[in-house]
Amino acid sequence: MNSMTLYDKLWARHVVDELPDGSALLYIDRHLLHEVTTPQAFSGLQKNARPVWRLSTNLAVPDHAVPTQYRELGVQGIADPLARLQVSTLEANCETHRIPLFNLQDQRQGIVHVIGPEQGLTLPGMTLVCGDSHTATHGALAALAQGVGSSEVEHVLATQTLRSRKLLNMRVLVQGKLPAGVTAKDLILHIIGRIGTSGGSGHAIEYAGETISKLSMEARMTLCNMSIEAGARVGLVAYDEVTEAYLEGRPYAPKGDAWDRAVQYWRTLYSDPGSRFDALHQIDAGAIDPQVTWGTSPEMVGPISGMVPDPQQEPDKGRRLGLERALEYMGLAANTPLQGLPIDRVFIGSCTNARIEDLRAAAAVVRGKRLAGRIRQAMVVPGSGLVRLQAEREGLDETFTAAGFEWRAPGCSMCLGMNPDRLLHGERCASTSNRNFEGRQGKGGRTHLMSPQMAAAAAVSGFICDHREL
Repeated sequence: MNSMTLYDKLWARHVVDELPDGSALLYIDRHLLHEVTTPQAFSGLQKNARPVWRLSTNLAVPDHAVPTQYRELGVQGIADPLARLQVSTLEANCETHRIPLFNLQDQRQGIVHVIGPEQGLTLPGMTLVCGDSHTATHGALAALAQGVGSSEVEHVLATQTLRSRKLLNMRVLVQGKLPAGVTAKDLILHIIGRIGTSGGSGHAIEYAGETISKLSMEARMTLCNMSIEAGARVGLVAYDEVTEAYLEGRPYAPKGDAWDRAVQYWRTLYSDPGSRFDALHQIDAGAIDPQVTWGTSPEMVGPISGMVPDPQQEPDKGRRLGLERALEYMGLAANTPLQGLPIDRVFIGSCTNARIEDLRAAAAVVRGKRLAGRIRQAMVVPGSGLVRLQAEREGLDETFTAAGFEWRAPGCSMCLGMNPDRLLHGERCASTSNRNFEGRQGKGGRTHLMSPQMAAAAAVSGFICDHREL
């Protein structure tokens, strides 16, 4: 039998039919829905009098447009009329089609890519889709997970299949030990800086090596989450004992004999020795420092000890113009040290870094300290109601509020400008989210991506700094 990569195994197990144009129909095991990309899909079902094919595979949760304050008011607490319409429409559609929903007042509500693994809805060997690009997060559990558009959401609801083209295989092999204070967020930013935001285009990225095997599940989710920013549609980590320990006992995970049978299959979910990869990148974990983005793309990143690059040193005219535009938008001059850049606001949250491990790490930095005087606002937004509850049990909320942070309810929040948590024009933000595009966090807002520890350090110092030196 030929050696197969993990991606090849997952693909082969789910192909329903090979189509004449070279694409295939994949069977979809799990479908997660939210309020932004579903209205058109449900309208299409209604227009064509089509039912949802398999109710049990679906779960919906509002997350993108929801406010992180006044949650006790439910939908009526949403001030923006469009956001209120989106959330109320999701509730109505789920009621009509009998799809399970974690509504705003459900303790389990949260960011869709946090609650999937948290609930055991995401399981190894599954195909999983959601109308959001960061669905790649779920690949950390050895699942073939990818984002889809609204028309594809409708197709999956109606047929339980997705029309897709097979991707190439890329392996990112990470060896060595991450230095103290260097996180999975720093690792993925370093990888993106190295291969570029189009480096993974057309590929499924599998993260492997001794460094990856020692990462927690939450850290692996951070890696797979930002595979999109490396240009890939899919990120994967092979199943191992870390995956197994994370999943056991979760609400939607198998129980009893079903668990034993599932584990027997899950333990085959790795790339066989001798598997062929179309691209390979090798990373020395020991050479990575805390990372900070300086521009308007995740690939515009460097170590905290670095400086803003000089566009005049870039020989390619197109890239030079791109660098000049980025520096103009960010209000930065060439050769400015990253360490010491003043910060106005701080955001700790998003589907990249809003799990309990992230909040514990940030709290450890701010414990016993206060926000710097120049910080206009610092927010901590847990990834789910259960993450928030766990943090409060551990007293993390008190640590943050004592330091001057705002402790919010779950949601996508300031990761994107689709809710009230937005940057003002010209504000500079230390953010644990995944994208630093122009206007991503608010029109004219300037975003520096970094780890939770680095964002926490910026909050208490007032400028970008190496959290290891606090």
